[in-house]
Amino acid sequence: MQFNIKAALLSALVLPGLGQVYKGDRRKGIILVILVNFFLLAALWLVLQGVGQLVLATGSRSGIDAGRVMEQLRQHSPMARLLLASFFGLWLYSVVDAALARCNGNGETR
Repeated sequence: MQFNIKAALLSALVLPGLGQVYKGDRRKGIILVILVNFFLLAALWLVLQGVGQLVLATGSRSGIDAGRVMEQLRQHSPMARLLLASFFGLWLYSVVDAALARCNGNGETR
């Protein structure tokens, strides 16, 4: 079994799914890119929605306490944790899948 370092680095450091596209598995790569972006944007939207409610509730005349912000996030965005965990799972899968080189019919790695 050989490792494709360039594809793994593309998936790990640039964009999850890009290593699959580099290796020629475009369908899997595009699906991974779409899923990763969906999970990140959905988590960001949920977190910002919770923080926005806190900012509106405290008003502009008083300062925002960091402890209160964290408590608000814990209460109002448990789904964001699940989405971020899904993102990291897809990221890890993308890196491992990109690193494992596949062989074509002639025994050459592609």
